[in-house]
Amino acid sequence: MTQPTDIRREHLLTALSLAASGVPVLPLRAGKVPFGNCRHCADNACGGRPNMKTPGPCTCPNPCHGWAAATTDPNVVNSPMWRRAWKEAAGVAYHPGGAGLTVVDLDNAEAIAWARASLPATRTVATTRGEHWIYRGAMQGANGVRPGVDIKSTMAYARWLGPGTGAMTALPDVVRALTVKESAPTQSVAITVAAPVGRGECPHRTPTYLDRGIAMAEQRITEARETVHSTVYRTFLAVLSTHGRCGCLTDAHTARLFTAAQAKGESPRHCTDAWTNALTTLGLSHV
Repeated sequence: MTQPTDIRREHLLTALSLAASGVPVLPLRAGKVPFGNCRHCADNACGGRPNMKTPGPCTCPNPCHGWAAATTDPNVVNSPMWRRAWKEAAGVAYHPGGAGLTVVDLDNAEAIAWARASLPATRTVATTRGEHWIYRGAMQGANGVRPGVDIKSTMAYARWLGPGTGAMTALPDVVRALTVKESAPTQSVAITVAAPVGRGECPHRTPTYLDRGIAMAEQRITEARETVHSTVYRTFLAVLSTHGRCGCLTDAHTARLFTAAQAKGESPRHCTDAWTNALTTLGLSHV
């Protein structure tokens, strides 16, 4: 049987290996949480990152500022102060954004099913309750971008659970769109907006993939309980990110999305504005 001291040594060795490969690491306590501030850093007296809201690493030698404590310096990872933390560590975490990565944290079977239907395949790592999908490229991290889905990248940490399987692919626009908040429209637009007619390469190959994507978008709008405006916009943005460049979206698809939004109380004008803003954000307004 592996003893606790062996497990903690394994964490240290894992952290040193990751740091050597350019992945910023930090120790985790039980419950998958970082170590609390030391007495020198209480109330951020050390000048550390208040509430970890400011980008950039902490200069404190203790691993007590969450993602901002993550480092690739082996002298820090294996320092006396950090070694004391490794003796109590329950796991290893890393700062994905610091390594130029984004982790889509899928917390349940429903979230995994959504990812398989909506996101390009990439490297996956099994978690206790779901999967981590890891993409090459960084973005702002955010929690609760949709049911059971968190984004771990810049200013966030993820638990290291192994290298995973599959080839890592580039961070797609559909993932970036999950954290985009709707901005106010800047000009009046027509009440009716046609679907884009782009000539790009078709990414879904079969009508079934597109129909399934539209059905899931309708469901996402229908299930919205709060911030319906933002949900509608983000859903439009996600649909256009995946299907807006190849010209396969039709007016019938757009009508289905508008109908779902209006059933939640959105006006035809707001639907039109949200669709137009999504087109503009993705550079498709003139496609």
